[in-house]
Amino acid sequence: MENFKKIDFENWNRKEHYKYYTEKLKVGYSMTVSLDVTNIVNFCKKNNIKFFNAFIYCVGKVINSTDNLRMFKDKDGMPCVWNKCVPNYTIFHKDDETFSDLWSDFDFDFEVFSQNMNNDIKTYGNIKGIKAKENQPPNFFCISCVPWINFTAYTAYTAEGTPAFFPIITYGKYVEENGRLKMPFNMSISHAVCDGYHAAKFFNNVQKEIDDFENLIK
Repeated sequence: MENFKKIDFENWNRKEHYKYYTEKLKVGYSMTVSLDVTNIVNFCKKNNIKFFNAFIYCVGKVINSTDNLRMFKDKDGMPCVWNKCVPNYTIFHKDDETFSDLWSDFDFDFEVFSQNMNNDIKTYGNIKGIKAKENQPPNFFCISCVPWINFTAYTAYTAEGTPAFFPIITYGKYVEENGRLKMPFNMSISHAVCDGYHAAKFFNNVQKEIDDFENLIK
């Protein structure tokens, strides 16, 4: 059984948009917002839950509920949608100031997903090099944290100049503003698969997930 679905390209409502942004103007874009993480941070601290795991779960839940954010090209160059995407996240090594990335299988059950992350970090977290865990599947999205700075903008570029179809997500240090905890949150993605409307919907849904995290995992 295939782990993706093919798009009916000829009847797809984004056919012209897709062709324009993959053939004529191969553009991607980055958008940064400030998330209110007060509720989820306080809940995680109160219940001894790792914010790192909880936040990646919330982002993964939204991505795995949004077709535009799980798209890729098949061998014939046609757009398809993965049934599920797993997070590729970064681990920082304080001793030599380098990082490695890991991936963990995603599950809509937070306890299952969080345990997957804990197991992978325990097993591979001290391995140096870019890829600490081998056999990363092609159905992934990137998410990394820059916890040392509260940035206002961030842009990710690919070397060959072709924007990635998968979301490249970066979040930063949360700080207190008027009694609330605010955190910068950025997504870079190809315009061929995701317009401003879809990006706004993504950001709003992530905010909703982190606001309701306490109720979602009960």
